[in-house]
Amino acid sequence: MKLISRTGPAPRRWLWTLVAAAAALQFAVPARASVALLMEEPYGQFGAFNPTGHAAVYLNHVCAVTPTQLRTCRPGELGVVISRYHKIHHNDWIAMPLAPYLYAVDEPSDVPKSVTKEDVTRLREAYWRAHLQKLAPAKADGSVPGGEWTQLVGSSFDRKIHGFEVETTPEEDEHLIAYFNDRRNVGHFNLFFHNCADFSKAVLDIYFPHAIHRNFIADFGITTPKQVAKSLVKYGKKHPELKMSAFTILQVPGTVGRSHSVDGVAESLVKSKKYLLPLVVLQPEFAGALAVGYLSEGRLHLPKDAPIFEIGDLVPANAQDAATPVASAAPPPQGIIPASNVPAVTPAPSTAQ
Repeated sequence: MKLISRTGPAPRRWLWTLVAAAAALQFAVPARASVALLMEEPYGQFGAFNPTGHAAVYLNHVCAVTPTQLRTCRPGELGVVISRYHKIHHNDWIAMPLAPYLYAVDEPSDVPKSVTKEDVTRLREAYWRAHLQKLAPAKADGSVPGGEWTQLVGSSFDRKIHGFEVETTPEEDEHLIAYFNDRRNVGHFNLFFHNCADFSKAVLDIYFPHAIHRNFIADFGITTPKQVAKSLVKYGKKHPELKMSAFTILQVPGTVGRSHSVDGVAESLVKSKKYLLPLVVLQPEFAGALAVGYLSEGRLHLPKDAPIFEIGDLVPANAQDAATPVASAAPPPQGIIPASNVPAVTPAPSTAQ
């Protein structure tokens, strides 16, 4: 009997198969772990009253078993956005997958190019019916409930978002997962001392202890999204090994009202005539102190040419199924935005910590 040789081209084919499989796993998720602060612009009537905006944290290698239980991402998954909310199922924090959080859809390929108010309502209701009824139970007649659950889906329909990303490690992600999964998730939101920016500060402190600080001059000690961003930028400049980068998530075009710029506490008073003019007349010294506090401590210069975030860039171009990665010759997406393509983010001169 003639023996079949195993030293010919067959092993080489198997070798290339293994290489392709390994490449598929590598390219299916961002190559490096990162955490990104999302500083979200205010909008609507409440945004006019309180122009400090909203803060959330995007974790590209952390995913969710449920909106209140975290786990490590599997190949093809894009991570979660986690934040603190007011009066949603009595929870302190809720984690949402990236695509639903930004666009109220499950798949990046379904992101709408533009929306009307009716489109936003329809998309949010469809996602609520499919995924969120435990967090926001239906009314007695089965209809969509009111409340603040709409903040969990379609954030980019309402506002523009500024992102500040730094690299992390798998070990740091695992520590964060254990930290939140092992603790009670009971809500105690307070606009002044236990708000969404305070939560973002707590998340970032897990990765970078003591990096984020309140500003008692520009914000009267209230933690604001802008101050968290300013602290993170300052920390990133001191630690270039973290490869700090910035990006912008544009508000989806359409007929929905546009959001406006994020302000700190003193900044919002200085910029508002309805607040500033009475202060100038009644308390000129206090008005002057506000202006000095804002000019010296409250400014953050955002890069005008920050790269625009596109969720499709995070998905392999030839992936047929996000849960079933396939080999690709293209380089893997590096976090959210490649650091080499990102302009520096510069905080205004400040002595605040």
